Amino acid sequence: VQPVESGGGWVQPGGSLTLSCAISGDIFSTTRLGWFRQTPGNERELVASITSSGNTAYVESVKGRFTVSRDNTKSTAYLQMNSLKPEDTAVYYCNQVGPIGNPRGVWGQGTQVTVSS
Repeated sequence: VQPVESGGGWVQPGGSLTLSCAISGDIFSTTRLGWFRQTPGNERELVASITSSGNTAYVESVKGRFTVSRDNTKSTAYLQMNSLKPEDTAVYYCNQVGPIGNPRGVWGQGTQVTVSS
């Protein structure tokens, strides 16, 4: 099932955005989910993940600024991004995450986040 990401846009440094990811299907509530980001010429990087029980993990560069959450009743995951920096500029994607942080499902279209003054 293809994820549907939304909520991206342009924001000034220091600003905030909240991304949403809808994944339909029965697997949502039982699967680990992750937010990945990709910049031109680079591979997609896992920046935040959340297990089915709510345990979260973050890459060092976003710790303390990003918060991942999920609402299993809505089959939706969220990424709250605060104190955004220009280096956070990327296309953000969500996907199922395997045991070693590997993406497991189909990729969606992603949502562009641009941080600049």
